Amino acid sequence: MISDITIGQYFPGKSFIHKLDPRIKIILTIAYIVMLFLIKEFIGFAISIVFLLILYLVSKIPLKMILRGLKPVLPLILFTSVLNIFFVKGSTVLWQWGIFTISWEGIRLAIFMSIRILALIAGSSLLTYTTSPIALTDGIERLLKPLKYIKFPVHELAMMMTIALRFIPTLLEETDKIMSAQKARGADMESGGIIQRAKALIPILIPLFISAIRRAEELALAMECRCYHGGEGRTRMKQLHLSGRDIVACAVMAGCMTIVILLRIYLPWVI
Repeated sequence: MISDITIGQYFPGKSFIHKLDPRIKIILTIAYIVMLFLIKEFIGFAISIVFLLILYLVSKIPLKMILRGLKPVLPLILFTSVLNIFFVKGSTVLWQWGIFTISWEGIRLAIFMSIRILALIAGSSLLTYTTSPIALTDGIERLLKPLKYIKFPVHELAMMMTIALRFIPTLLEETDKIMSAQKARGADMESGGIIQRAKALIPILIPLFISAIRRAEELALAMECRCYHGGEGRTRMKQLHLSGRDIVACAVMAGCMTIVILLRIYLPWVI
């Protein structure tokens, strides 16, 4: 399960999506998330999912990688779906027993929530899959640049966010190694009650915490040895420039959002 988590991983490539400006990719990701929350019916979700699948095909990210990244959130989706099905009351009651009620509105909400969560994770993951940590840092810093006028530490915030995102796969790999080592020593972390399982996690969390601190110190020392300083005066090997492909991407996203909004306004029974 640990190895299935792909959050924060970057897959190098030369696709159209990879070559987009990181600022544009961040803005389009936020726009896609907003679009998902504007959708209220099945047709709208169908449009958003087809649009997302086309983006993944263009980016040439393997389909098995997408499915592997969604696998860890399936228990959460199943749990929320069960709550919505049994505890959301609607006018069309299909089955009722005590406090448990199954209605068409509850089933509909459970399906919508599941699709929305999956689309949110898949859509936001595309940003990290196709954007290197350095480019992502530069993009966040440029977008938050107006906050510098109120003395906000824009560069430091962007770097902390990117480093935290970048080290998620590393820490997950470290966790997998520690768990394998503990199992090889005879540790049982899968049987017993909740309290016993929680106690079994202590031999994993302590080495992981120490490893994370050690990696942070090594990273800080490496940055100091290279005389790194962010913010004003920092030079960049790759400058960010908008190109024609960025305009095309914005136009496509704007068109998709326009369709969703028009359907929501003029044909609320369709979207």
